[in-house]
Amino acid sequence: MLSDSQVEANIPASDLKRARDFYADTMGLTPTQEFGEEALAYKTAGGTAFNIYRTAYAGQAGHTIAQWHVRDIETEVHDLKAKGVTFEVYDMPGVEWKDGIATMPGLGRSAWFKDSEGNILCLDEAASG
Repeated sequence: MLSDSQVEANIPASDLKRARDFYADTMGLTPTQEFGEEALAYKTAGGTAFNIYRTAYAGQAGHTIAQWHVRDIETEVHDLKAKGVTFEVYDMPGVEWKDGIATMPGLGRSAWFKDSEGNILCLDEAASG
């Protein structure tokens, strides 16, 4: 059954080397496997996995491609900003924004940014309580 299976995200990249450098230098992630010039596989210490694959269609989605669940969103946003990441701010009714972090009542806080390929990524911190 699918409910017993693991799921992985696949993130498109038009320039795999540029994407590898971004995920390494900016996000601090190292591939666990490399498939020539076609794909990279990653596994986090948290036990999840994702892949980056080469395609001409990278950065075309207008929605979040992948989301990292973090414990301290302010620190993560601060650290990424220090590495040159620009955070997105969206017009979302009922959402309060401060320093690139959205607070959504009952849901927690999130911050969105784009990777080197134009893909929208998200950090989120669950609501406490």
